[in-house]
Amino acid sequence: MARRFRPAQRAPWLAVLAILTSSQLAVGSNPYLVIPPPEEAMSSRAYHYANLSDEEALLELEERGIRYVHAKPPMPGVRLPIKLAGPLNGVTIRSTLPPERRKDTFFDIMDARLALALDDFTRILYQHDVVELVHFTIYRPAPERVEDPNAPQTRHPGGMAIDVGALRKRDGSWLSVGPHWPGAIGKKTCGQGGRRLEGDRGRELLSIVCEASDLRIFHYMLTPHFDEPHADHLHLEIKAGVKWFLVN
Repeated sequence: MARRFRPAQRAPWLAVLAILTSSQLAVGSNPYLVIPPPEEAMSSRAYHYANLSDEEALLELEERGIRYVHAKPPMPGVRLPIKLAGPLNGVTIRSTLPPERRKDTFFDIMDARLALALDDFTRILYQHDVVELVHFTIYRPAPERVEDPNAPQTRHPGGMAIDVGALRKRDGSWLSVGPHWPGAIGKKTCGQGGRRLEGDRGRELLSIVCEASDLRIFHYMLTPHFDEPHADHLHLEIKAGVKWFLVN
């Protein structure tokens, strides 16, 4: 039995760097940042996946029966770069590029550790009858200002984050972040006092995010509530060494 966890580039590099810098500042001062006791954080799925060794990550991929191929050539900054070679729990993960360009694009490359987190996430999506996840980007090269872009990176340059733009359900309908989740920067996303979205599709997107938050699959889950650059997607990220969680 497979073991389960227990307890398109859209901006110039300088603009991307500015967005990342402002996001880092916003995360540090965010009122929704949760810092649990260290032992609680270290028992989370996100911490487990983000801190696996390469050998442990590959073993867990194999035990779960996740189909993948090693990325060729290896991507600078990604510790264990792979591409998925099939759906996860019946959910296909793809970029916005046309089919003929997907085979060779680097936007679909991810660290194997993120693939394990997405395996958990797609179990939630499956329960919502989702069969396809469309992302804007997973991997993108580090900005030129990074001291050593070939060293292991975080976020997208490390293949440790995905920007989810839309979800397609089995009946052909779409849950799209931009049109179905109107921005309201600073609003609470999950838990008591969380914002209630008006439409059914927006509420389902919100439910998916909060279900993943309850399971602590990711360290960071940034929504249109976070800032303007996240108005049209969900940023889902794991990060090695981190012992806190942010859903905003």
